[in-house]
Amino acid sequence: MIVRWETDHDYVLVHVHQDMFGDWIFSRAWGQIGTQYGGLQHRLADDRDHALLWLADETTILTSRGFRKVLETDDDSAQGRDAVSQLSLLDAL
Repeated sequence: MIVRWETDHDYVLVHVHQDMFGDWIFSRAWGQIGTQYGGLQHRLADDRDHALLWLADETTILTSRGFRKVLETDDDSAQGRDAVSQLSLLDAL
């Protein structure tokens, strides 16, 4: 699952997925739109429900800060593959 929120200047992108060992990973990328400023963090969740709890918390926090959800999709959709490729580019920075 991939979810992206934005304000006029900032973005946050969350990717909840399983790695090749079956562990659930909560990846969060953030930054300023149109710049190189930002970061990337990966967290290991106990299970899928734990990762989804983090996602719900993220939604609450970002909504309270004026972010709006602009994307929610599965990993295997065209939009999802594009979003994951952007995360891969951030790993290289």
